[in-house]
Amino acid sequence: MKKLCLLGLAIGLISQTVLAAAPPLQDKQAFIEHLIGQMSVEEKIGQLRLISISPEMPRETIREEIAAGRIGGTFNSITRDENRPMQDAAQRSRLKIPMFFAYDVIHGHRTIFPISLGLAATWDMDAIAKVGRISAIEAAADSIDMTFAPMVDIARDPRWGRTSEGFGEDTYLTSRISDVMVRSLQGGDPAKADSIMAIVKHFALYGAVEGGRDYNTVDMSPVKMYNDYLPPYRSGLDAGAGGVMVALNSINGVPATSNTWLMNDLLRKEWGFKGVTISDHGAIKELIRHGVARDGRGAAKLAIKAGIDMSMNDSLYGKELPGLLASGEVSQAEVDQAVREVLGAKYDMGLFKDPYLRIGKAEDDPQDVYAPERLHREAARDVARRSLVLLENRNQVLPLKKAGTIALVGPLADAPVDIMGSWEAAGRPQHSVTVREGMRRALGDQARLVYAKGSNVIDDQVIVDYLNFFNSEALRIVKDPRPPAVLIDEAVKAAEAADVVVAVVGESRGMSHESSSRTTLEIPANQRALIKALKATGKPLVLVLMNGRPLSLAWEREQADAILETWFSGTEGGNAIADVLFGDYNPSGKLAITFPRSVGQIPLYYNHLSIGRPYTPGKPGNYTSQYFEEPNGPLYPFGHGLSYTRFELSGLKLSTPELKRGETLQAEVNVKNTGQRDGETVVQLYVQDVSASMSRPIKELKRFQKIMLKAGEARTLTLALGEDDLKFYNAQLQQVAEPGEFNVQVGLDSQTVQEQRFELR
Repeated sequence: MKKLCLLGLAIGLISQTVLAAAPPLQDKQAFIEHLIGQMSVEEKIGQLRLISISPEMPRETIREEIAAGRIGGTFNSITRDENRPMQDAAQRSRLKIPMFFAYDVIHGHRTIFPISLGLAATWDMDAIAKVGRISAIEAAADSIDMTFAPMVDIARDPRWGRTSEGFGEDTYLTSRISDVMVRSLQGGDPAKADSIMAIVKHFALYGAVEGGRDYNTVDMSPVKMYNDYLPPYRSGLDAGAGGVMVALNSINGVPATSNTWLMNDLLRKEWGFKGVTISDHGAIKELIRHGVARDGRGAAKLAIKAGIDMSMNDSLYGKELPGLLASGEVSQAEVDQAVREVLGAKYDMGLFKDPYLRIGKAEDDPQDVYAPERLHREAARDVARRSLVLLENRNQVLPLKKAGTIALVGPLADAPVDIMGSWEAAGRPQHSVTVREGMRRALGDQARLVYAKGSNVIDDQVIVDYLNFFNSEALRIVKDPRPPAVLIDEAVKAAEAADVVVAVVGESRGMSHESSSRTTLEIPANQRALIKALKATGKPLVLVLMNGRPLSLAWEREQADAILETWFSGTEGGNAIADVLFGDYNPSGKLAITFPRSVGQIPLYYNHLSIGRPYTPGKPGNYTSQYFEEPNGPLYPFGHGLSYTRFELSGLKLSTPELKRGETLQAEVNVKNTGQRDGETVVQLYVQDVSASMSRPIKELKRFQKIMLKAGEARTLTLALGEDDLKFYNAQLQQVAEPGEFNVQVGLDSQTVQEQRFELR
């Protein structure tokens, strides 16, 4: 026994000597290589495991696993007192490699901002940067090191539930937002105590799933990938994002999680990406169901060889990699490379320098992590107002007067859960300001507000049960047990006694969420029945929409005098909506996604390719590309959004009819506020490549600027274009700007534009 003790002491002294010889922390590469050289196989594999805290993996077990060096990070623990014991366990492990703690911070952490589709509708990069920065500050203060955001999947099929989570249909706008969100989340350096690491997702093409069905396949030409779908991921990575989350879908028959071309050839070699790659939840095991792996061993082998560094909710890396290494089917170099990227991410988050960087000391923990004073309400209200889009306003029904009697009805008028939208992070319904509360505050004693629910969000119990399945009690849909006729009668009585009716209708938050694909884009039938009954009263009718995707609103447009699109507008949504309804704020939002007339038009997006037989409005439709049952084109085009004032564009001119390579062309346009109120608008510049080596889009957004003009004020706006703005990937996947004619189109939406032409020499 004495000899064994002496031997153990000697080993400990040797170990301390080795550790003491570590390179300085400032030398990242040398530090990490030295650390890898000390790690056992078990410790290396442990770093590749990202574990979700769940009943199957309770906290006590996780702490034991961490102390043994068998876990690299966790997600879904969101307070300091939850995460501190796990970091303590890591510091008890042999090599003291710190843990990181991740969470889905998509549109706010404790303060919930509008859903991403609403953020995109602001067309305001300063507002979006504010959201990213505040989200990072709040999450970091709660000990979060990493977020699985931004989600930058291009979405052109709104049946897909995760449309709500992204920034719309346009490549350029989404790429701009991707850049801004990454920079604001990381604050210039993910090692700062008030910054978190951004993980761009879902790589790649997830928004193009077939039929809009979540988790489905994607079959897409390389040209479409490179021109339309890949740039937003690249933009986020070029902005410095620390990692990517890998998509659940397959790409041309090969699942992204085992796609060597995607993960190695494109991401690592072509784009030069150096960060960490993380599978989506359980995606490695799903390779078996994809039909590309026979069993878990085969799935783990495919994933690690494809370049998946970290296994989210791991059940296979920990189990299968030791045997794969022992058999030689997976090389030590392949495992080491994955470990290198995980350690590199931890280094970049500042955790080797201070494992408790964002956890802090126990004595500094907030007494109440859900205290209202921890919220950023002023910013949330400001951004939410900017996200609202005025779709219709006949006879200037809006803004409403703060006088008389206003009937407020609808299943979403007093819905603190729904107004937060999907991926509400650490937001709490008790902090939400509903539309009812916002209007009550705005009116004070100046007018009478009468409320009636009018209907449930949806009456189909099967759908309600589906939407409630994964939700906690606090987030579930609770149906009013009264018969539908009773609810409608109550609403009609309120309307008949009022001067104007505001109906808050649309989707529950769960209807626009992961795993919530739809076959229709209509407002549920029971809500339509409510709208019909309200219309029959003859009172002016304002529809306030809550939804996370475009809805088909052709019928609703005929019923309503005004329609305000509010998405799911977050913690301060009710105040923001009231600000716009009563004219305390002039709406300026613009759609970042096309609203179709019906689901049959999908996919419908503004920048489709030129074709040989296009439909031309006002001309015979026979033998042209069109539907004959209803008017063609969108109900509301990309870029659409009204104001309480009027704006006019005039005098578009180009600085030169010819653009030489390496030079810049200036497009000038006069913008005037011809109305009676100050307001903001978004001037949008589109370019059409008239004749190229392959069919090109009829127009593509290339520039935009949001400007404020006082009533009667005019300004000349200058937008610059260069050769790079004209480049595209040709059939050989070469990025080129081909000589020829280009149309420059400038408008306040994508449809009504002024046009000038130039030639690229």
